[in-house]
Amino acid sequence: MYSLIDLRRQRLRPLGWLAAAYLAIGVVTRIALLVMTGKGVSPNPLNYLYAFGVGALTDLVTYVYVAWPLVLFLWIVPSDRAAVRSVGRWLAWIGALLGGFALCWGVLHWLWRASFQQVWPLAILALYLLPLPALAYNRRSGRGYLYGLCLALLFGLLFVAASELVFWQEFGVRFNFIAVDYLVYTTEVIGNIRESYPIGTWLALLALAAMAVLWLSRRRVYRNDDGSRFGQRTMLAAVWLGLTVLVTASFTADMKDRTDNNYVNELAGNGIFQFFAAFRSSHLDYAKFYRTLPQDEAYARVRELLKTPEATYLSDNPHDLTRAIRNTGPEQHLNVVLISVESLSADYLGVFGNKEKLTPQLDALASNSLFFENVYANGTRTVRGLEALSLSIPPTPGDSVIKMKGNENLFSLADIFNDRGYVSEFVYGGYGYFDNMNYFFSHNGYLAVDRKDIPKDATIHHENVWGVADEDLFTLALHQMDQVNAEGKPFFVHVMTTSNHRPFTFPADRVPYPQGSRAGAVAYTDWAIGDFLKRAKDKPYFKDTVFVITADHDAASAGKASIPINRYHIPLWIYAPAHIAPRKVERLTAQIDIPPTLLGLLHFSYRSRFFGYDVFQLEHGRERAFPATYEKLGYFHDGLMTILEPGRRVEQQIPNTQTGDADAVKPLTHPLVDEATAYYQVAANLFKHGELARRPEDSTPVK
Repeated sequence: MYSLIDLRRQRLRPLGWLAAAYLAIGVVTRIALLVMTGKGVSPNPLNYLYAFGVGALTDLVTYVYVAWPLVLFLWIVPSDRAAVRSVGRWLAWIGALLGGFALCWGVLHWLWRASFQQVWPLAILALYLLPLPALAYNRRSGRGYLYGLCLALLFGLLFVAASELVFWQEFGVRFNFIAVDYLVYTTEVIGNIRESYPIGTWLALLALAAMAVLWLSRRRVYRNDDGSRFGQRTMLAAVWLGLTVLVTASFTADMKDRTDNNYVNELAGNGIFQFFAAFRSSHLDYAKFYRTLPQDEAYARVRELLKTPEATYLSDNPHDLTRAIRNTGPEQHLNVVLISVESLSADYLGVFGNKEKLTPQLDALASNSLFFENVYANGTRTVRGLEALSLSIPPTPGDSVIKMKGNENLFSLADIFNDRGYVSEFVYGGYGYFDNMNYFFSHNGYLAVDRKDIPKDATIHHENVWGVADEDLFTLALHQMDQVNAEGKPFFVHVMTTSNHRPFTFPADRVPYPQGSRAGAVAYTDWAIGDFLKRAKDKPYFKDTVFVITADHDAASAGKASIPINRYHIPLWIYAPAHIAPRKVERLTAQIDIPPTLLGLLHFSYRSRFFGYDVFQLEHGRERAFPATYEKLGYFHDGLMTILEPGRRVEQQIPNTQTGDADAVKPLTHPLVDEATAYYQVAANLFKHGELARRPEDSTPVK
């Protein structure tokens, strides 16, 4: 009589093989990532024990999900005779699959308003299930399908492992929200991979490796089934379903984060598990997941924190942040060009100690500009920089406002310029549908101009999947500036570059660095900015133009600390030789402070709901910054980093601005915890309820 012991020895044999293969891949992957991390993980046996011990546990948890295709096969496929052999049974099986798909779609729509576009991957599952009842486990059809399935799973796991190595090289972490974000834009991401790596060779090698492993271990995959019954196999599927529910309810991606070294925590994680955890948290409701204060208290704190000498609240409504900003002297309606440079880390610059001489143009510009030495970015993605520079708000958890629904008609920097007769434009060298940039800017006071607006007869010196070379982007920007100037209007042009991004390719013979290297891309971007300013000097509007140059974010985001502050350090130049005297500014400056500081230099008086400060109006000691990841929200003030995390957790650190390391602070300094909470809570609440929107009265002149 066929027993459960027989079921385990025969039908569960492929599951054991897959588990062994997956755990082995996990160990090899962690060893490779550990080597890539270098000195980021000190040679302490406890670090290795944690990374590999907890890592094995996270791999086993993830294996419960990974093994489901194999579980379905082992459950459905009968031993000796196919279950579906007649037209009637085929129709019944197809009907059951369609009914199951419709039921799942209905439930997901009822719970989360899911559309067909969001649930269509369930159709892949239906296609996978379609042939299974026509197979027999002990026959050639069943064995062939099993080996093919095992080969596909093994290849997929090796591909994920290789992808993690590439992702770690770029970001220093396992898969996270960035990977989820990139998956949406397959054209750019696949194009970037093809241009950066020999993907065909890699795929062939992975396929050969998968076939070799399967061939060498083939006797561990299959054993003849002596007659398992459907009820017994259903018991297996039910147990696996219960196990899946258990691990889903019991394990979260942040449970591994128990050491002070973020690299060790990441090594202990699992890329697949973290990817889907990030996918689920792409829309984090602040009030649901983070520490909060009573609403009135939070708003009262923010109103107090936003008080500056030149600002006056215009309403007694405790939830209204509208202030009249009054600057002395007549407004200077100068042209403004704001350049946000892709991944321009401060440590690439000679003025910050870099010895490679990558940025001679920008280093020289520092002596001729208002140069800010202590600026910190909001985040690690381009959209975070664009959000800070256009809206002057702290970062929201999960998605950037630029990608959220309901982001139209927000109070923006462009609105303030437009009220004064400016033409405001966002000029991008790639296609602006990426990261929802065109939609956001075109619905918030800007004219969106991108790669498709380049004249067909224009000379393009180089282009890759991300966009045209920076020099060609600047040619487009100059063309737009010329047009507006010819109309007799001032312009505000925000230019977003792309060349300093993998695959790091650029026009030949511009800089003495190899193609495909970060050093070459940085040097080329420096050359292109210098060339742009040289060409701009020949324009009649040059002397009445302010050039603001900064970074969207740093080039790297990983470090030992959960928010390594050195990975957020960016430069800022404000260059207008006829109007702004050169000097160095050492004060801590947040990326969201750039818009109000710029407006202050132009002596603009205006209504504001910005969260940023004009640093030249701010009393010393009140400076702060908002470095954040997609789920960890940082507040850097008075030498302390306060970090708000999902699960209403809070941690504080004393960060080292040079190395990014940090020492934990206990007990917590609660005034700073309350300040951080108030800032992030109010910013999220304002957006959620449409209160960041521009109002008609915002155009009222302030005298």
